[in-house]
Amino acid sequence: MEPIWAVGLMTGTVLDGNIDVALLRTDGETIERFGRYTLAPYPAAIRTLLEDCLAQARLWNFEGPEPAIFAAAEDALTRAQSSAVADLVAQAGLRPDDIGVVGFHGQSVLHRAPQPGRIGATRQLGNGQLMHDLLGIPVAYDFRSADVRAGGQGAPLAAVYHQALLRTIGAVDGRTAVLNLGGVANVTWWDGHDQLIAFDAGPANAPLNDFIKGLGLGEMDRDGAMALRGRVDEARLSQLLTHPYLTAPYPKSLDRFDFLASMADGLGPEDGAATLTAFTAGAVGKALDLLPRRPERIVVCGGGRHNPAIMHMLGERAHVEAVPAEAVGWRGDATEAECFAFLAVRVLRGLPISFPTTTGAPQPLTGGILVG
Repeated sequence: MEPIWAVGLMTGTVLDGNIDVALLRTDGETIERFGRYTLAPYPAAIRTLLEDCLAQARLWNFEGPEPAIFAAAEDALTRAQSSAVADLVAQAGLRPDDIGVVGFHGQSVLHRAPQPGRIGATRQLGNGQLMHDLLGIPVAYDFRSADVRAGGQGAPLAAVYHQALLRTIGAVDGRTAVLNLGGVANVTWWDGHDQLIAFDAGPANAPLNDFIKGLGLGEMDRDGAMALRGRVDEARLSQLLTHPYLTAPYPKSLDRFDFLASMADGLGPEDGAATLTAFTAGAVGKALDLLPRRPERIVVCGGGRHNPAIMHMLGERAHVEAVPAEAVGWRGDATEAECFAFLAVRVLRGLPISFPTTTGAPQPLTGGILVG
């Protein structure tokens, strides 16, 4: 198949008020070139609606009928994201007919990993049919459900895109891995041959952001300023790092709320931020220890790479060279949106998007629903 233009969409669980929208020209196996990328803010009312959805989702916990708020939020975010796609395509000087497919991840509101004797469950809000009707472009969405139904974790899904990125920089020997720092941290490692491994390492920005918000001090520890002024509670950190998830074998995945801001209860703003940041870095270190070969370098994508405290502590506490995505020519803010453009083309082609060593799927699995 010749490469085509695809649009990818992502809104993370940290609810930063933005839609990530990226154009990618790809055949679903290789990356021909990066296209335009933007952060499209959505109205404060939608952000509030999504925050309410996350709260109600935790109370629902996959028991009984879905909260009624889901339908209203799904409609609102689908319309907002459709508008963001149309705007980006126009800004890029393209027409809807030039776009082969849109990869619409939707908003994750709840994710439950499988347990022995119980399959997992996952819910992303997003109406692919409505988006197709609004844009007139084929839409791939609901990327995780098929994997979960088959007994997989449903996450992380970025591994096959990270593999394509690693190929672009000749990182084909396992010495370089990819770390994404969103609400949750996930790592991808590839030996350059047939071993592609990915799993959620631990929390990233979510507990830290929630801690700062809970104190009424803003949305996040901007530029790591609080953490850099604070002192890590080493005794508490040592205890946190004994959490069984961190040494559990992969494949494994996390919900945004599996690790909470309450880990810093009783600490002041600076010391709490420092301790939560150190925990993120320490958890990454334990994740790297699980790999067949411990990487010497990690390329960091996602919002967390903007935090100098996290980047410093990755070196200090995870004992690895951490470089931002831009250092190797990638776009660290766009990576997740690009990933779903890439996966959408794979859905279009009927190629697998999850694998036994990335989500624990029983075999390489196709997934997603294609409309149009």
